[in-house]
Amino acid sequence: MKIFITGGCGFIGSNFVLHMLESGPDCEILNFDALTYAGNLDNLSAVGDDPRHQFIRGDITRRAEVESALDDSFDAIVHFAAESHVDRSVEGPEIFLRTNVLGTQILLDRAREVGTKVFVMVSTDEVYGSLGAEGLFTEQTPLAPNSPYSASKAAADLVCRSYHHTFGMDVRTTRCSNNYGPFQFPEKLIPLMIANAMEDKALPVYGDGKNVRDWLYVGDHCSAIDAVMRRGKAGEVYNIGGNSERQNIEVVKAILDAVGKPYSLIGYVTDRPGHDRRYAIDASYINAELGWEPTVGFEEGLQKTVDWYLAHADWMEKIRSGAYRAYYEQMYGGRQQLG
Repeated sequence: MKIFITGGCGFIGSNFVLHMLESGPDCEILNFDALTYAGNLDNLSAVGDDPRHQFIRGDITRRAEVESALDDSFDAIVHFAAESHVDRSVEGPEIFLRTNVLGTQILLDRAREVGTKVFVMVSTDEVYGSLGAEGLFTEQTPLAPNSPYSASKAAADLVCRSYHHTFGMDVRTTRCSNNYGPFQFPEKLIPLMIANAMEDKALPVYGDGKNVRDWLYVGDHCSAIDAVMRRGKAGEVYNIGGNSERQNIEVVKAILDAVGKPYSLIGYVTDRPGHDRRYAIDASYINAELGWEPTVGFEEGLQKTVDWYLAHADWMEKIRSGAYRAYYEQMYGGRQQLG
């Protein structure tokens, strides 16, 4: 199987590349990534000499670059490339619309031209909006995005749906809950809190900390995408969840417990605009159709994640560059401290 992967140097994309090369000796991968702030070739140092993995630096919003790299030899496209951080989308929505919507459309056009058999769109549960205290997102839940990021992903999902219905393309969409694990960029909650805790810095928690997310270990997510790519149905949406709902403050306290640091490091800051209160995934459809279910519980996955970051301090130091520090100060330094 020959796979064209976009965004394969990012957090989930690089984990998927490693998953496929470890579990599928029949795989050959072309990794197409623009290497923006969250793309890091160091994530794939373990397969740097593997002849089954080829890297091309390219931008999905540049049609000529996509056309040059994507030919008729590929069996599947797995599309991770996206601007993905909600806070950044609040500060600058335009790049999210350009990358996530226009980039997806350009990729679909090229896939249609060359006749790629399967197109997997990797999306997010955030397209569904916010849940109340009860209920779960199903594949039939109406789309109701509340941030520029989630709106751009919902728009891309609908473009994918239209290419299936209008042009008969085999497009399959996955919508996952919050991922965590190795190689995650430290603007996201879990790696940010691990890094700050290890440096005895304040851990900035939005609002009252009671926003709820369903947490999915990245290795489980990769196995689900693999299942959808190999055995999924054209035009279908598959929700992927970890069955691990936690309040943000519970996650932060669990991290402090894991690294042996006091809760006094927690600092509450003013909430971000449009912060959804609760997400929770019903993954019964992918379980019934493809036999997939998560295998890593939250406590096990969090400990594995903490251990990985503690063992890879050099990776974290490279990532937390001056550009990242400037962004961190912009996002958290000026926020009002609560309590």
